Amino acid sequence: MRTIAEIDADIAKVKAEMNDVHGTGTEVYARIVGYYRSVRNWNRGKREEYNHRRLFVADEAGVTAHLPTDSAANVSSVSQAVSSAAQPVPAGPIARYELYVRATCPNCPPVKECCANLPYSGEQIDVDSAEGLARAEIWGVFSAPTVIFFDNEGNEAGRAHSVKQIRALPALAPVQEPALF
Repeated sequence: MRTIAEIDADIAKVKAEMNDVHGTGTEVYARIVGYYRSVRNWNRGKREEYNHRRLFVADEAGVTAHLPTDSAANVSSVSQAVSSAAQPVPAGPIARYELYVRATCPNCPPVKECCANLPYSGEQIDVDSAEGLARAEIWGVFSAPTVIFFDNEGNEAGRAHSVKQIRALPALAPVQEPALF
């Protein structure tokens, strides 16, 4: 049987050993412009972009998100959004859309212009704001630009990330005249 003094001495010894631990730097590789490269060799702008990335880990039990707040509600809402986003969404009649954009996104302006010319009402949501990011998490939006089309009941009827994808949605495809022989 050990005494409390012996246990305290062991704890102090372990704490002293932990203060003397010296590790080595970790080399982090991430994908950049189509290939993997050491993050320390990236230019300043790409490193700043890397610091703003949000990571998501999917496993058999569901989706665990590395979010600013680690509440179970956020993880479960992201998990539900990812599971619904992974399902193919049938393109139905479109009533409205939501366009998720960022101020620094180079691909957002053409999609904004395309959406402005659509015959549907829509809302533009800035994911750089806290409210916009929360709304994006609810619907499983992980990149900008993303356009989510909704039917009259508020269900997702389609999703697109570029002008080409918007025009390819069956509900938006131009009506083709039958060919005459």
